[in-house]
Amino acid sequence: MNNRVKISSALYRSNVWAFSIYLALCSPALPASDWSRVDGPTGGSPRSVGETNSGCIAGAQSLPLEGKGYQVMHIERNRYWGHADLVKAIKLLGKQSSQRNLGTLMVGDLGQPRGGPLPFGHRSHQSGLDVDVWFNLNTKILDKANAMRSNIGAPSMLNDSQTGLARDRWTSDHVTLLELAANLPGVDRIFVNPYIKKELCESVEGNRDWLRVIRPWYNHDDHFHMRLSCPADSPSCRTQEPVPIGEGCDSSLDWWFHHPTITTPKPHPAPAPQLPGECRDILAEP
Repeated sequence: MNNRVKISSALYRSNVWAFSIYLALCSPALPASDWSRVDGPTGGSPRSVGETNSGCIAGAQSLPLEGKGYQVMHIERNRYWGHADLVKAIKLLGKQSSQRNLGTLMVGDLGQPRGGPLPFGHRSHQSGLDVDVWFNLNTKILDKANAMRSNIGAPSMLNDSQTGLARDRWTSDHVTLLELAANLPGVDRIFVNPYIKKELCESVEGNRDWLRVIRPWYNHDDHFHMRLSCPADSPSCRTQEPVPIGEGCDSSLDWWFHHPTITTPKPHPAPAPQLPGECRDILAEP
């Protein structure tokens, strides 16, 4: 190999190395721990960015830890942040639930102060548009809660054999709660366990239009997951594909019960999400 070839080869390797470092530094895939260490939101108006499983939020608002008809659970997680539309929807659901005497709603995770990937518990909840609400309506459980409400969990609505609903826990109040949530402004879809969707399909009478947004998904036997559509003030937000037309009580629901292991998938490590470039700026903002 002559000197010119040696020099060219060395330059090539050097350029490849430098470019690799550049890509690593500029990659929008940021560790979940970076997002969970941020205590507060950015300033300015709320703006959801990216997708719910690969995004972030600027100008997030905090949901008050308790309000009319609801209480936030697991306060120590600092996951009671979201878009202003989400905060408004939760407050409205709490108020409506109180008016219907459904008890105090126990609100689980929204998102982190600036959204982004969470270190545990969810692959979504990243753009400020998701919230978990426990199905438990027995407020006596709150009597045992510590100051952070971190020592109690949400009971499952499934029976011990995981083959249907626990009839001593599931009531018509749960149906009413889901109908109220499905009809809130801006709701895109609500995830529940397939057995809960099946129960709704078999029992709801009268107006059934709201069943369309109730979607079967893995787990979700102790809470429902409510997701809003992208707000008008968030041009960089990306909403999921539209929910199919119809009640969702057809063969698409039957599919879940021909694949019994699909309702309780084994845990697996999630790959680092590729976040929109805007998220790096949101994370870095003082």
